Amino acid sequence: MAVDAGDPGPTRPGEELDCARLAEYMHRTLGLGGPLQARQFPGGHSNLTYLVTVGERELVLRRPPFGSTVKAAHDMQREFRVLSALGPVFAQAPRVVAFCEDESVLGARFFLMERVRGMILRSRVPAGVALPPETVSRLCAALVETLVKLHGLDYEAAGLAGFGNPEGYAQRQVTGWTKRYHDAQTDEVGDMSVVAGWLVEHLPRSEGASLIHNDYKHDNLVLDPAAPDRILAVLDWEMSTLGDPLMDLGTTLAYWVQEKDSDELKAIAFGPTHLPGSDTRRQLAERYAERSGRAVHDLDFYYCFGLFKTAVIVQQIYYRFRQGLTRDPRFAALGGAVRVLARQAAQHLGRPEL
Repeated sequence: MAVDAGDPGPTRPGEELDCARLAEYMHRTLGLGGPLQARQFPGGHSNLTYLVTVGERELVLRRPPFGSTVKAAHDMQREFRVLSALGPVFAQAPRVVAFCEDESVLGARFFLMERVRGMILRSRVPAGVALPPETVSRLCAALVETLVKLHGLDYEAAGLAGFGNPEGYAQRQVTGWTKRYHDAQTDEVGDMSVVAGWLVEHLPRSEGASLIHNDYKHDNLVLDPAAPDRILAVLDWEMSTLGDPLMDLGTTLAYWVQEKDSDELKAIAFGPTHLPGSDTRRQLAERYAERSGRAVHDLDFYYCFGLFKTAVIVQQIYYRFRQGLTRDPRFAALGGAVRVLARQAAQHLGRPEL
């Protein structure tokens, strides 16, 4: 299996790989010889993803962004570890091939995995793809079913008992993401301070511990082009850990833009979640509760925290752009996206209706 984040193209300026050193590493480690070609997948705003071809062998390479100083957010060994453990027990986990801790090869740690060919839905539906309401509804069901399956895994049996500390998880998350925001702040966004203060005062009771993905959304799912309601793989496990499964659900809800939302929120949607046939956020949460058998409560907290966390991640990327650490032109408008996400969270504080 492998990872397909759209059609790969030329590497972006400043994000090129040293193909000669990579070819030598792959020959030494994997026995792969011959000319090496590296192309870059267009999606993603955090860790970088490349398609590496040696002869007829295609592998996907994941490495941290250039110029990032937030090491914990780009821990390649952590992502490699969880994918290695999930391989035998979770069919939608891409199969990893090798981990390189020698930073002299590419300037950072990286890992290689098999490629999963398929379709990824982003803010726009790919040309020529038909998604009638009944297909969209089945995709919503599959999305929830896969998340429920992940949360139901015996993570201890999978060898991930020490992968995180579920005790006090929500409190640590609020404190940690608030600090990360202040560390990367470039502009004054009043709503962020309001939301951070409210979250501290409304911490919910824990709903137990599960392995959680922490970035579960449409554009991290590889779908079967012949049956778009079938999920082939789940990508981008860099933030996975052990914690409250409702925090994971809240992140998914934060990415879920629905028809009644503002145009500015729809403009930054991470997937086509308001297509005819889509669940609303409330329906998605109810579907999760039904399929998991888990009590779903405090949705205002989990949804608003998801928005807050996403805003901080966007702010960190925007900070790198403002500091000149990346030249990716996609990042120039992210300051506005932080304001939109913070405003959405501020408007839903204490409003469980979503």
